[in-house]
Amino acid sequence: MIQMKQIVTGLLLTFLTTAAFAQQGQETYYGFRLGLTAHPTFGWAKPEGGKGNGFSLGFSYGLLADLNFAENYSLATGLTITTINGKTSEINPSPFYNAAVYPGNTLYDLKYKMQYLEVPLTLKLKTDKIGDVRWYGQFGLSNGFNIGARQDVSVAGKSIVSDESIKKNTNFYRAGLIVGAGLEYDVAKHTSVTTGLTLNNGFTDISSASGRNVRNHYIGLNIGVFF
Repeated sequence: MIQMKQIVTGLLLTFLTTAAFAQQGQETYYGFRLGLTAHPTFGWAKPEGGKGNGFSLGFSYGLLADLNFAENYSLATGLTITTINGKTSEINPSPFYNAAVYPGNTLYDLKYKMQYLEVPLTLKLKTDKIGDVRWYGQFGLSNGFNIGARQDVSVAGKSIVSDESIKKNTNFYRAGLIVGAGLEYDVAKHTSVTTGLTLNNGFTDISSASGRNVRNHYIGLNIGVFF
């Protein structure tokens, strides 16, 4: 808990420092913008020793920030709480495997309910304005810090675990590759609505359990407002 408070405090100080820097350099820079977002995610998980079982709905909400260092280029970041849910089928997964009850190779159905404090670091490339609209492409790194992890487990349709905390069996840090595109629409002088799609492709193992390797991914239907 102390570690998480230190991370949040440090990130907030970073936002405030960057905003102050941008305000002092208005002749050189094109501005610093803050916004709010709340949007659904469509997540899935892929284990090494099994298979994924389709998409699961999640949610993301929090702050957006664009540091525009040129007319058509910006560093885009934020601070969001993001839920990434996913379903898998895995053979004898630790720590749920019970040889006394289910001997031999047994297929377990698992649902991951993961929640992260996310801080993306991306480059956003924007077109010139076409009317009140700018189109953009986005590419960069996702940094996720585990703040919640729960799981449902069943065998042959029979539930053996329901909404159990698995935080001790998951890794604290998750990294992902971000690729996205969308548009910003000006609704007032200093206000614009943004929408688009983002693929967040996780490339680090989310499980710390022995003998397992699982990665999770999601597509975000991005909706936000910049002020």
